[in-house]
Amino acid sequence: KPDSTVIFPADLVLIAIGYSGVEETFGVEMNSGKYETKSYATSNPGIFAAGDCRRGQSLIVWAIREGREAAEEIHSFLSQ
Repeated sequence: KPDSTVIFPADLVLIAIGYSGVEETFGVEMNSGKYETKSYATSNPGIFAAGDCRRGQSLIVWAIREGREAAEEIHSFLSQ
């Protein structure tokens, strides 16, 4: 809809949408259709990736595990 943009101020945003082209929005490098990450941190500081967008399509249990591990990395990043 025209004029339907709403901006919400936030200190932290978690986007759980799988493959959606956010790499252009956030300037994150990809390799073979997956986000390049080291310890779930992407090439853009403060942007993290986990699950299918990081490792490719897999079982939900891997996505859950990666989500938990990414949460620990995010916590460490925010605690600095």
